[in-house]
Amino acid sequence: MLSSKGRVRILRILADIGELNISEIARRARLNYATTNQHLKVLEDHQLVKHKKFGRIRIFRYNEENLRAKMIKQLMELWDK
Repeated sequence: MLSSKGRVRILRILADIGELNISEIARRARLNYATTNQHLKVLEDHQLVKHKKFGRIRIFRYNEENLRAKMIKQLMELWDK
């Protein structure tokens, strides 16, 4: 799940910013829409991110309730120091 640099970038973005739509995540991660969508599906399957829908728009956010996600976020924070 963390073997992809793109997924790690997406996790960092969502952990830092909070909630974003898929287009904004793709822009900030410098990935195309389809690749970002695939990465988000994997991250969602592992319960590291969640999404909510507003019509056709999906807003993704880091899943702070998941213990594994909390630990990954702490690791990222320590890594940045």
